[in-house]
Amino acid sequence: MPKTIAGDKEFEEIPSIKNKALRINLNENVYGTFAEIGAGQETVRNFFRAGGASGTIAKTISAYDKDFSDAIYGVEKDGRYVTESRLKKMIGHEINLIEERIVRENHPNKMFFAYANTVATIDFAKKYLGHGWVGIKFQTAPDEDYSEIILHIRFKETEALLQQQTLGILGVNLIYGAFYKHDQPKKLLRYLYDHIDKDKIEIDTINFSGPKFADVDNRLMSLQLIKNGMTEAVIFGPDGNNILPARILYKKNVLALRGSFRPVTKVNIDMFNKSYEMFLKENRVDEEKTLTIFEITLSNLRAEGEIDEQDFMDRARLLCSLGHTVMISNFQEYYKLVEYFSNYTRARMGLTMGVNNLVDIFDEKYYRHLSGGILEAFGKLFFKDLKVYLYPMRNEDGSYVTSENLKVHPRMKELYKFFKYNGKVVDIENFNPEVLNIFSRQVLSMIENGETGWENMLPEGVAEIIKEKSLFSYPQIPAKSSN
Repeated sequence: MPKTIAGDKEFEEIPSIKNKALRINLNENVYGTFAEIGAGQETVRNFFRAGGASGTIAKTISAYDKDFSDAIYGVEKDGRYVTESRLKKMIGHEINLIEERIVRENHPNKMFFAYANTVATIDFAKKYLGHGWVGIKFQTAPDEDYSEIILHIRFKETEALLQQQTLGILGVNLIYGAFYKHDQPKKLLRYLYDHIDKDKIEIDTINFSGPKFADVDNRLMSLQLIKNGMTEAVIFGPDGNNILPARILYKKNVLALRGSFRPVTKVNIDMFNKSYEMFLKENRVDEEKTLTIFEITLSNLRAEGEIDEQDFMDRARLLCSLGHTVMISNFQEYYKLVEYFSNYTRARMGLTMGVNNLVDIFDEKYYRHLSGGILEAFGKLFFKDLKVYLYPMRNEDGSYVTSENLKVHPRMKELYKFFKYNGKVVDIENFNPEVLNIFSRQVLSMIENGETGWENMLPEGVAEIIKEKSLFSYPQIPAKSSN
């Protein structure tokens, strides 16, 4: 690809959408189907306009009618059609049809693909901007198994026509990336925004799967979404795959624990377990409708101004190994985290934190960018049905700092009392005093310096994973000689 020079830096010249579509059309071995529902056939339109599409496009379809769509792809039990499940059915069905109808012996070099989207654009009243699922199932060699890229988008534009055009550009970028950037998934992700401003669309979930992405960890790709400014928060489950925030948070009671988890220790788990027990005793909290989240902010991932991706992966891997749901966010302030949850649920929320975190919340310097200062932030933080579960801190003399005796800035005393005595801040009960002297930074230092005894400070099984995977700079065990 041609390069251009700007100042001291060298940049790749971004090909136009027409040129991307044309390159695919002129590749005689790329052949597939376009299935687009909800916003017109905006992606395939770009391929028709580019020219030479007859060798690329097997079929285009827009099954807008519900009954017609059901007859093709099957009935959705929940009655919802803008879902990941629907998208997967669409691309799976279309690939199967290509395999059935195109004789491989007659086309030995063909690489098949199925691109699909199912979206809901802005409503007539312009109260709901819309969202959608976009994906591609493809192969880069005729005899290989299929790989997949599936992503979820949220529209930000306020005109349906503009949303349709943006969707069409995104679709071309995805197809082009699948065939020509699959070996560089981080770049593929960034190139999805070629010719699209970040204020037009948000990508809040993406998952790579299949042989071409066997070495891709979707947790790391989650981090890229935030790092690239594509979204403000991502959630992934114990299996490492991204989960659509709207799906997992919808109408749920949410208990969140923020930390560095570098690494996760017994004190982190004690904080979580004890606050969870208290949370379940609250009115209107149903265990089956409760979600617990371990949250790491982007600021906790930075090292010397850059995000240490390996360090992030080490933390995420340990939390997932314990069966926890993990959230990575760009929210430095707690009120932004609560606002985010409030987009999806009105149920009761809880925040688990230590004394130092609560003291920081009452520090005015974090709210100078708000016209209403700390009062505006607290209105957003505590306006919802939220409680803070406070884990104590032990002093050197053996006494404990709790909500009753912690010290905030003198100007904040009355404000703190207001929230404390209105039941918004409660102390965690029945904590384990034996783990209060455990600090992640101390454990990390012991690991890096080759000291012993840190294993007993971590939850069961975590030390073994650190040693096996050589996490947090733990020295690798030399392979045994075969002699």
